[in-house]
Amino acid sequence: MPELPEVEIAARRLGSAAGGCRIESALAPGMVTMKSFDPPLEALAGATIEDVGRRGKLFLVGLGELSLVVHLMSAGRLQLWEKRGSLRDRASRLLLRLEDGRELRLREFGTRQRAWAKLLPTPAVPDDEAVALLGPEAWPAPSLPEFASLIDQPRHLHPLLRDQRTIAGIGRSWVDEILWSARLSPFRKGSELDGDEIARLREAVDTRLGAALTHYEEVIGRTVPDKLPMPLDVHRRSGEPCPRCGTIIEAIHFKDYVLCYCPEEQTGGRVLKDRRLSRLLK
Repeated sequence: MPELPEVEIAARRLGSAAGGCRIESALAPGMVTMKSFDPPLEALAGATIEDVGRRGKLFLVGLGELSLVVHLMSAGRLQLWEKRGSLRDRASRLLLRLEDGRELRLREFGTRQRAWAKLLPTPAVPDDEAVALLGPEAWPAPSLPEFASLIDQPRHLHPLLRDQRTIAGIGRSWVDEILWSARLSPFRKGSELDGDEIARLREAVDTRLGAALTHYEEVIGRTVPDKLPMPLDVHRRSGEPCPRCGTIIEAIHFKDYVLCYCPEEQTGGRVLKDRRLSRLLK
């Protein structure tokens, strides 16, 4: 799933390339893509793309009096294409056809149609539930006192940091990287951390997300590719040596994702082989 750094770099590139362009027409080939009906999608005809921003993992396309809120979910991509796509393209979910012949296209890989969009009056965006329920932005990280208050919950750090209501923008990929950088177990509880651990965790959040954005600015050109060159140290690296200590990176397999960690530096040398035993790892 594209997370804060990936959505942010895409928003920057799209805003630079499409800012000031007028929309000729809008189509939604994805039958369940649009989660709003008033105003209708046809209201976009003649609107100008003023800016492309982000809130958490959401794209916010500013169109003057209207705004388009887009969530890529796990397999969506929002990209600007030089030519218009065919309506037969099964990956297309939403097409904004620009007057200059280009097209802002929401595509989704796979057969599951989960990516969605809402067309809202701009003043209504902050009050929409998809936006209103989000916690503070993960980058730049909240102040240390605010961050400490946010994570002071009796929940494991891995799901806690991925909870968009707690802090917005972190997902499965970057939470692995953040916890590895902070040398904290995914199964520590937020309410158990001492002051030094909280400070390390906040620093890891800010540093890892900021470094990812710096990396993307250096290696990504005008067009954001389908697969970004993510600067990862542990996520998806199970079976490889830890970049710091050389211990083999371990993984815990859940139904929809894989959690990766360094046993030596994060769990006191203990290896968890089965998620059903997670209660034994503190």
